[in-house]
Amino acid sequence: MTLRLSPPAAAPTAPARPVTVTVHGRAVTDPYAWLKAENWKDVLKDPAALPAEIRTLLAAENAYAEAALAGTTALRETLVAEMRGRIREDDGSVPDLDGPFAYYTRYREGGQHPLVCRRPAALVAPGLVGDLSGEGEEILIDGDREGEGHAFFSLEGAAHSDDHALVAWSADTKGSELYTIRIRDLATGQDREDRVAATTGDVVWSADGKAFWYVAVDENHRPATVMLHRLGTPQSDDATVYEESDAGFFVGIGETQSGAYLVVTANDHETSEVHLAERATPFAPLRVVAPREHKLIYSVEHRGDDVFVLTNADGAEDFKIAVAPVADPARANWRDLIPHRAGVMIRFQHVLARHLVRLELENARPRLIVRDAESGAEHTVAFAEEAYSLGLSPGHAFDTDLVRFTYSSMTTPAETYDYHAATRERTLRKRQDVPSGHDPAAYVTRRLFATAPDGEEVPVSLLHRRDTPLDGTAPLLLYGYGSYGSLMSAAFRTNPLSLVDRGFVYAIAHVRGGTEKGWRWYLDGKREKKPNTFSDFVACARALIAARYTGAGRIVAHGGSAGGMLMGAVANMAPELFAGIVADVPFVDVLNTMLDGDLPLTPPEWPEWGNPGADLQAFETILSYSPYDTITAQAYPAILALGGLTDPRVTYWEPAKWVARLRATMTGGGPVLLRTNMEAGHGGAAGRFDRLEEVALIYAFALAAAGAEA
Repeated sequence: MTLRLSPPAAAPTAPARPVTVTVHGRAVTDPYAWLKAENWKDVLKDPAALPAEIRTLLAAENAYAEAALAGTTALRETLVAEMRGRIREDDGSVPDLDGPFAYYTRYREGGQHPLVCRRPAALVAPGLVGDLSGEGEEILIDGDREGEGHAFFSLEGAAHSDDHALVAWSADTKGSELYTIRIRDLATGQDREDRVAATTGDVVWSADGKAFWYVAVDENHRPATVMLHRLGTPQSDDATVYEESDAGFFVGIGETQSGAYLVVTANDHETSEVHLAERATPFAPLRVVAPREHKLIYSVEHRGDDVFVLTNADGAEDFKIAVAPVADPARANWRDLIPHRAGVMIRFQHVLARHLVRLELENARPRLIVRDAESGAEHTVAFAEEAYSLGLSPGHAFDTDLVRFTYSSMTTPAETYDYHAATRERTLRKRQDVPSGHDPAAYVTRRLFATAPDGEEVPVSLLHRRDTPLDGTAPLLLYGYGSYGSLMSAAFRTNPLSLVDRGFVYAIAHVRGGTEKGWRWYLDGKREKKPNTFSDFVACARALIAARYTGAGRIVAHGGSAGGMLMGAVANMAPELFAGIVADVPFVDVLNTMLDGDLPLTPPEWPEWGNPGADLQAFETILSYSPYDTITAQAYPAILALGGLTDPRVTYWEPAKWVARLRATMTGGGPVLLRTNMEAGHGGAAGRFDRLEEVALIYAFALAAAGAEA
């Protein structure tokens, strides 16, 4: 049966109530500004505060979208069953040794949320992970139990104290990313009276386990202040350790792999500053490593008398590693250990007692480099596939020769290895189980390059069944992001197999704005060069058509958040290429958002996009591509926009305004659908199976938009 979208004759209509502002002498009119509720801050904390008129419109949009997709109801049920069948329901992480215990997370059969657990280290056998819920297991945090009674529940994390007596855990019950931290006494299994609200959820314990650091979120939803909470005292008594006065900077915390230091970071998208404090002396003042300098980026690790600095200092565009004495880590004392090499980006450093491990990326292919601390000798860990994903898992241990990494490709399920840095022996600890079955030989993964208008070669990773005809008739889902330097890895993903097994080609466009080809790849896709991201994506689509992986009008484009902005831009630029567009929590109202410094994330975003209120060039650049402002009277492909009511990152009104303006302007095509999750935020549903319902909706839309067979 060929699938089709079947929208009702009349779509919901949002009345236009134009608001005009003048910026740099130019009048900018927003016909749907009213969809931004005046009490939007209250809505983030309590969805019930949404004004009735807006709630009525969003409900009508949800009903319209559901009616348009009514013919896919049975298909969505099938898709959920398929995707769930590829998940090992009692899956768990590889245990991470820390002294007398091994810590891990796992799920129970049918469970939506993770269980945080531990077992005595002596009872954890080496080799492949089997049944984790065996002898000696303690369930420290039961996510399913804690989530009972909540329409939304997200367990952010759990951190145990050094003496293994307490666990600090944090959760969000609104989807607004405001986490409350609680402390569980592991002797009793009960939470103590301590409650610390409105945080990022991150915790670093003091060495004595009597206090912890956390990051408080301000009234504009910005992580702004590092606080120290002493157990048994009210949150109102917490001490301010660091307060960031620059509204454009975010604050974060962590600890060095050695466990010796608290690390406080303050950064925007192009400048960073790091402060250190010894975890053994929690009330001592912080020490800055290097005061912030515009466009200086650095992060630090520690071993012995030295700090290791991963930085772009001195023109090291793709980063280098320097060392400095921990007693005086000022920039004047940085000396190069791993020099900069143009085109070879150092993405991450992992410092152990006897080894330095770095994750490098060259021409979109990752590798690990292991360096002996004493001799300086290095060797490489790499793989032979055309496109693959490689990641480090730091764990708790410092005095170890084991390095844990995870490898996968678009055809190869994830494999977790413990690698002995001295003997070079690899021990497979876990291979991702696909219960319903997966034959890698039935699929093909490729890496090809598309030529952008300016001559740049843009990588594309793709996956298809070996028996899919490559004659231009196959539908194709093309995913893209391209912002903040984020790398879209060619990792194994089980969900897209539901499309690929129905004849789709699945492709990832590694467009500029990411770091797949180094830091320059990011710089060439931000601010005044942001349009490169969009033209790269269109070039990838055209290259896939030219190579006969698909045909014009057979592509469904998919992107989320900043990738949703990409979706809006390419829908305006080249609508004829696409059968459908899926814009997930899309950042499409770029100009208005970047002009509004009162929004939660606007000041920190100016280094990424530019400040259009203060900079005429930034204003003109953003106005030239902002999807909401560049909608034209033309036919558009079918569009599915997804939003979250309590989303603090891309507020609900962005997709709502975009959809309203599209419908009022377009001359044909469509339909244009909007679905808002009224009980979630940026990440959508939090439960692992609830999330499959949303993925099934996207895939059903893609299949129907492409006119594929069910």
